[in-house]
Amino acid sequence: MDLNPYWVMMGLVVVLTPLTCWIFTLNQKQRRTPLRDIAQIIHEKRYYLHVMGYLIIIKWKALTDNLNEPMKRLTGHWTDWVYAIEGDATLWVQEFFRNSYLTDFLNFHYLFIYLFLIYITTVYYAYVGERDMTDKVALNYLLIYAIAVPYYLFFNVEVTSSWIPGMDAILYHDGWYAEFYATHDPLDNAVPSLHIAIPFGIILLNILHVREKGMKMKEWAHYRYHVFIVINTILFAFTILYLGIHWIIDIPLGMVIGALGAFFIHNLQPRLRNDHGKTFEGVTKEKVIRHAIVEGFIGLMLLLSIFAAVSYQEANMDERVSFRLGEGDTTYEIIQRLKYGDTVEVEVTNLAEDADLYLVIIQLQAALPSMAEGSINWTNLSDEGGQEIRVSPGQTLIITLGQSDVWHLLLMHNPVDSGAEIMDVRVLNDYGKDSMLNAYLLSIPSLWITGFVIHRLVRLKMANKSLINSLPSHKWESDEQE
Repeated sequence: MDLNPYWVMMGLVVVLTPLTCWIFTLNQKQRRTPLRDIAQIIHEKRYYLHVMGYLIIIKWKALTDNLNEPMKRLTGHWTDWVYAIEGDATLWVQEFFRNSYLTDFLNFHYLFIYLFLIYITTVYYAYVGERDMTDKVALNYLLIYAIAVPYYLFFNVEVTSSWIPGMDAILYHDGWYAEFYATHDPLDNAVPSLHIAIPFGIILLNILHVREKGMKMKEWAHYRYHVFIVINTILFAFTILYLGIHWIIDIPLGMVIGALGAFFIHNLQPRLRNDHGKTFEGVTKEKVIRHAIVEGFIGLMLLLSIFAAVSYQEANMDERVSFRLGEGDTTYEIIQRLKYGDTVEVEVTNLAEDADLYLVIIQLQAALPSMAEGSINWTNLSDEGGQEIRVSPGQTLIITLGQSDVWHLLLMHNPVDSGAEIMDVRVLNDYGKDSMLNAYLLSIPSLWITGFVIHRLVRLKMANKSLINSLPSHKWESDEQE
């Protein structure tokens, strides 16, 4: 029986969590939580709320992913802008370093170590009695994804392998991994990279936590674990470029998202734990009004930029290119699973001037045997039940799908001898849903968090306070007296 990536991941979490906690506490055994005390600690520190937070973000992600595909017809993408800046830089990275052993290792690291790192960090800090850091890293996963929502939904950028001719989707075109990602990830939304944002958020939270205590990082009891996260984050930065997923710009933008989340959490967590008095102590009507005006204005400016982006994409829909295929390239678009009674209208346009585009629409499970080692065997697809369709230059093909509870792949192929060195293709999927209002509502937390962080940093600067100061403003005067 074939192993499912999800269950492999869960197995690794079960096995590696106690091992990791044991390794990184070899030099501080006194900090370990005895097994007999775990239930009591979970209750006393209210760590059950952290589990609820992880469940919330899983639901939040599912809602966002379900909105993403229906909205793309209107919101489009900004890949051509990014490509105009970066060109083929990531293709050079993939071609220069590519070998089978490195591919296998990075595929594993991208999926399993990333997910493991998210969960183990919360468990590790709870295990060593770091209540504040346990809170912060759990919030980090919850809130950084929330911050990224409007960028994913309204400023979408396709993955590099969908746009750069000759670049392979090494991870997404491997049958074993492809099933997991097709059903859990829309395979676009490259900017920003959460593989950078979330671990960078942890790194920054560590630094803010330690520096505010007046310590140096090397003096911190958990410095070795901090270094472990740093090393993995650096490796993630290389991995996302190598595997044909992200652009170079995703790295600094991911760090910006991680920093927004970290600064917000650094100031929020003491309030939630009532470390400086009751949660709403010091909150006055005047302060609420000031926050609403300033942070509301920042949020409104961001919202106007979203409106402008959507209007621009709608106006340029006829000129939109969704995929660019080099000679011999094969890639695919995911048609998300439909509910009973729903349909999707797939509109495919061959924008090439003098070359035919070849298509196959096939169920996900049937396509997997034709995917191996980062490539798709086009000739095998017909043997797996796929019917090849030829789309002439300039022709638009409309296909309606209505089968429920299955995932479909729309595979596109530019033959080696087609004569088109680069073939542009436009794909528009109409799911018959107007999801724009829900997308705006899901974006509100991100807009407010951004406004809060900017307002907070400005206030700290104007008050001549350190930017890492997490004290509520009503405590600033007493802090000066001390």
